[in-house]
Amino acid sequence: MSSLDNIQFPEDLKNLKSNDLPQVCDDLRQYIVDVVSTKGGHFGASLGVVELTVALHYVFNTPYDQLVWDVGHQAYGHKILTGRKDRFHTNRIYNGISGFPKRSESEYDTFGVGHSSTSISGALGMAVASNYKNEKDKQHIAVIGDGSMTAGLAFEGLNHAGIENSNLLVILNDNCMSIDPNVGALKEYLTDIATSHTYNKVKDDVWNLLGKVSKFGPNAQAIAAKLENAMKSALLKQSNYFESLNFRYFGPVDGHDVVHLSKILNDLKDIPGPKILHCLTKKGKGYEPAEKGSPTKWHAPGLFDKNTGEIIKSTSTSPQPPKYQDVFGKTIIELAKENDKIMGITPAMPTGCSLGMMMKEMPDRAFDVGIAEQHAVTFSAGLATQGMVPFCNIYSSFMQRAYDQVVHDVAIQNLNVVFCLDRGGLVGADGPTHHGVYDMAYFRCIPNMVVSAPMNEQELRNLMYTAQLPNKGPFSIRYPRGKGVMVDWQTPFEEIPVGKGRKVSDGNEIALVTIGHVGNFAQKAISELDTYSVAHYDMRFVKPLDEALLHEVFRKHDKVITVEDGCIQGGFGSAIIEFMADHNFKAQVKRLGIPDKYVEHGTQPELWRECEYDKQAIIESVHQMVGVKKVATTA
Repeated sequence: MSSLDNIQFPEDLKNLKSNDLPQVCDDLRQYIVDVVSTKGGHFGASLGVVELTVALHYVFNTPYDQLVWDVGHQAYGHKILTGRKDRFHTNRIYNGISGFPKRSESEYDTFGVGHSSTSISGALGMAVASNYKNEKDKQHIAVIGDGSMTAGLAFEGLNHAGIENSNLLVILNDNCMSIDPNVGALKEYLTDIATSHTYNKVKDDVWNLLGKVSKFGPNAQAIAAKLENAMKSALLKQSNYFESLNFRYFGPVDGHDVVHLSKILNDLKDIPGPKILHCLTKKGKGYEPAEKGSPTKWHAPGLFDKNTGEIIKSTSTSPQPPKYQDVFGKTIIELAKENDKIMGITPAMPTGCSLGMMMKEMPDRAFDVGIAEQHAVTFSAGLATQGMVPFCNIYSSFMQRAYDQVVHDVAIQNLNVVFCLDRGGLVGADGPTHHGVYDMAYFRCIPNMVVSAPMNEQELRNLMYTAQLPNKGPFSIRYPRGKGVMVDWQTPFEEIPVGKGRKVSDGNEIALVTIGHVGNFAQKAISELDTYSVAHYDMRFVKPLDEALLHEVFRKHDKVITVEDGCIQGGFGSAIIEFMADHNFKAQVKRLGIPDKYVEHGTQPELWRECEYDKQAIIESVHQMVGVKKVATTA
């Protein structure tokens, strides 16, 4: 029998004695292993915070006390302990629960988190609101980990919190990892604190003093002041960054000792003002293959044998096309060997975007700047001012965080920065925080910006080659998560004239006008529409549009369907209609793409079908527009 059998909500957990908590942690960790090994999802991060999760819900009065997770893939244990244990097997599955905390899903999820580094600002806002409402007993806890402290937003939140006398506790989950190893001076600083002989010599005495705080009642604040002085004395030879921002710093502590953590958290409730607790944890803790293996591999390993740790791979023996991201990774190395001005930049995703290949082969020309998209863009702009050609690879949804820098630091100065936007379109199980829906719409309104999308991996190579040629200015290339076609690596690079599309197939009854990978959906649809004469135009560029090609489209066709893997509002289809209006063409135009709503999680094919721009949706739209009744769905 598992101890989880009697735990549905945190109030059930509070009925236990503190010495029962280690067993709860063991059972919770095993439950996560059992489910994720067969259903998939994020893995190592949630295992690393099992003890912290149990201690937080044991000590604090959630959901009245506000608990914010950062980043959200740490929160599997939190979900299981807050009424979602019986639905946890639906995690990240179509119509199931979200893989991240989500306010609409549970009152225990106080803040929606998918992107990182939002917890301190969010929790501080909650704390200030509680002060205003005179809710003086309300606690606000931001658990920030997996590299999230490297982002500028986290520093901005700390800076503000230090001048607010708010009931805010920041818990730094320090495992030296995001998805890939953390980088930067902060990581080195935290490592120094964790290994400081000066600090550790007095650590036990300091924590013994802290453990007595709750016994002093009205004198707790005076005791806290003594504690603070003791900490500062212990760190005379090592300046404490957090204390310089008016945070009381406690730690580092063992993040896997649930009983000790519970005592510490209980005592910290009585200390007023902003506080930070530095917890040392291990990603994948308690599951030996994850502890000994690569944390990057075990971040989200897919399905695996829980007994052996062996990753379950596809049994297909036929050759598989490469992923778009891997084509990027190999191509930038090829180009960099020919052009010594090329540099690679990524904000903490070298494995996910495959820039890690270049970092390994050309370490002096590829940079992981941490979870800092804004810095990545302006850093790239600085490189470009000196004649470099930076390829700044940022996931489409993460690019939103650096929009101002694209406008102000790159486009206004007309700098040749190449933005490679991975994960364009609907990405699948990560859901609305990660779907790359808006980039074509928000980039096409920026002067000087080239906005492009390849239909396949071979075109990706050619667009990357084109973008690094002289005087191309700001240049974005967006491509999806997943695979397309086989790549002929021996084919020489070919320049694609900027703003030049192509006619893929001719026809006279209706025209399909597509951008990017969804052109493959159109080709598959045409192959099943053999009784129709369907033209297909792959535009390649959202900006500048190939006006000559569009003049051909609208002179020849009065029925047009646009297809895009992006938002319909203001996106590619809108650009086509604007062209039609500006040139006084009259045609019936139907736009297929992502509707004006937040699309939830599921597999990519499930979401394409829901949004009605997959192969079948194209077939149905052709039937409707040429006057034939809607046909039954085909496989």
